[in-house]
Amino acid sequence: MRTDTLFFQLFQSFHTLLFELIDRPIAEAEGYKFSSAEIKEKAFRFDGIFMPTANDKPIFLAEVQFQPKEDFYSEFLAEIFLYLNQYRPIQDWQAVAIFARHNSEPTPDKFCQELINLGRIKRVYLEDLRQQTNSHGIEIIQLILASEKKAPKLARNLAEKIEQETNTELRDNVVEFIEAVLVYKFPKLTRQEVEAMFTHSDLKKTRVYQDAVLEGRQEGLQIGEQRGLQIGEQRGLVKGQSAMLLRQLTRKFGKISPRIKSQISKLSVAQLEDLAEAIFDLQSSADLSAWIKKQLLH
Repeated sequence: MRTDTLFFQLFQSFHTLLFELIDRPIAEAEGYKFSSAEIKEKAFRFDGIFMPTANDKPIFLAEVQFQPKEDFYSEFLAEIFLYLNQYRPIQDWQAVAIFARHNSEPTPDKFCQELINLGRIKRVYLEDLRQQTNSHGIEIIQLILASEKKAPKLARNLAEKIEQETNTELRDNVVEFIEAVLVYKFPKLTRQEVEAMFTHSDLKKTRVYQDAVLEGRQEGLQIGEQRGLQIGEQRGLVKGQSAMLLRQLTRKFGKISPRIKSQISKLSVAQLEDLAEAIFDLQSSADLSAWIKKQLLH
């Protein structure tokens, strides 16, 4: 699952989430603006930068790691010091290493351990998050971490809880995250299995659900037979992934032209997953168009 994309969106949508993870007062989040900055040279990119609007607060540089990676700390430190060298911030800083589980963290070398001991690097292990919480951001993280067996129940519980939310924008945002996690987490689900998960009314109204299931059902009926149903469901899934990516691209670049939308609809599942990663590096609609054109030529 492309967790970098999800966490970028989570940090962007829930501005208090990082502060909840590092046990800082939620009120501190009011003095920060979220961004994701590319570090030149090797094109490093943080998963999140929380820049204070006042000079007496520290900058938080966040990196999320779900899979074991031996060179995680060396690359993280390279990002940190390249950032400090290029941007020369006058504020203090703290790095936040967020691991899915304790076994996702490599053993810090002596230098990293010194920075950890000094408090320059704070470590967060998502598996240690409290189970009972009123934070929707934390609940979405728990859904991301959940096993395939437990995820459907967590998704339904969260959907039932968020349906009571009077803030419609927040409710719709959480529902989009639920559907995004389930689509990424279960790319090979059959139509019946997807329908079994999306039992709640808010989820059944979402565009991604309707596109994925209805498209699969219609195309499957047109083609006929069991193989036709499978093909239709797969096409529906592609359409659902395309719809989610279009929403992310619209947030970043504004209105997306019909031509680019049409090109995105022609991408394969693998290419859509690559685009979800490439979003971080694309700086303009022209970059997006060039990236898609290159994919379609292959």
